[in-house]
Amino acid sequence: MSNPSFSRSVSNRITKTLFITQAFFGATQVAAFTVVPILSAQMADSESMAGVPMTVAFLARSLAAYPIGLAMDRWGRRAGLSIGYLSSMLASITSFMAVLGHSFFGFCIGGALSGVARSSAEQARFIAAEIYPPDERALIISRLVFAGTISAIGGALLVPPSGTWISQFGLPPMSGPFAVGIGLGLTALILTQIFIRPDPIILAQNFKSVNETYEDDLASRSIRDVLRIPNVKYGIMAMVIGQFVMTMLMVITPLHMNHHNHGTWVISWVIMAHALGMFGVSGITGRLVGRFGQNAVIKMGVIILMASCIIAPISPQFIPLAFALFLLGLGWNFCFISGSSLLSNALAPHERGRIQGINEMFVSFSAATASLATGIFFDMGGLILPGIIGLGMSIVLGGYSLLYTRTMEKKETPVAAG
Repeated sequence: MSNPSFSRSVSNRITKTLFITQAFFGATQVAAFTVVPILSAQMADSESMAGVPMTVAFLARSLAAYPIGLAMDRWGRRAGLSIGYLSSMLASITSFMAVLGHSFFGFCIGGALSGVARSSAEQARFIAAEIYPPDERALIISRLVFAGTISAIGGALLVPPSGTWISQFGLPPMSGPFAVGIGLGLTALILTQIFIRPDPIILAQNFKSVNETYEDDLASRSIRDVLRIPNVKYGIMAMVIGQFVMTMLMVITPLHMNHHNHGTWVISWVIMAHALGMFGVSGITGRLVGRFGQNAVIKMGVIILMASCIIAPISPQFIPLAFALFLLGLGWNFCFISGSSLLSNALAPHERGRIQGINEMFVSFSAATASLATGIFFDMGGLILPGIIGLGMSIVLGGYSLLYTRTMEKKETPVAAG
């Protein structure tokens, strides 16, 4: 493209559109999550099944990630995003009908469609980054991640009024978030079709870095060799365990609060506090990593996750739960951003796609396992049992962190001359 100022204006317009559509999509997900565990337990008539639709969503997200990426490479970024927003709209329609028909199976289908939508939405920050020069990409990614903060607030605040609105038509109040989600998904789809033009894959050709022109077959290491690298192992472990602990407590908290007669307004505020911990501090986390290093920030994350697992089961009251869930999101944020940075920095440009894909698979299956297990554990012993499991896994990560520190210190210690 011959006109740099035109390229900049187009990139800015596309980025703004991505931010808005991501906020809409995220609000749909947050609003739905607030009621999903409660509805799941009611539909299945078993609290041990409360995490099943979320498990289905995580599995679908993992399985759909590669086909969605292939679609974006073959048909363009706009097509891949449109598939995601269409899936989000269909997920809301399916879940809405499942609530009306009291169909647990239909609710799981809605969860699967939601997972497909999430696998597409996860690509938005990378799409935004690729239409800017390499030295601006970190800033652009942080702006897209901040859309999660808007989603956390907006999605949580949508739940009570949507329930009040839908009940005026004689429909179940908890079907309200899904009805609103249909409209948000449709709006995101329309905005994408109108304003994501030209396709970002075309603009990206103007912003290739020198490294991105290297051939993939130069000095290629096997997957096994790469996964043996200490920074790769540590980065993946931080993300996988952080995701497991976060999912273990997050998924079941709305049902726990429902047991203690908290209404959707209160549950929404707790989920909002959690999401703010996950996304609202991303800029601060980046500065902490830059100043203290990834290992130190992961250790901070471990301590915060442990505190959350201890505090959450202590009291069913609003303030302790909101504080515990905020800490849960914050600990996840520290582990996930630091782990991502460790992994990315350890890989050559031509290795990142396949290795990060393997990491995403591990993380998704970790979340799916935790989502399924937490309902079973909660049914056995209330919130205290998921808290104990989460605490134990946090200790495992902390132990590996210390082992990693010793390994790195040995590598850096010079050998004395004999």
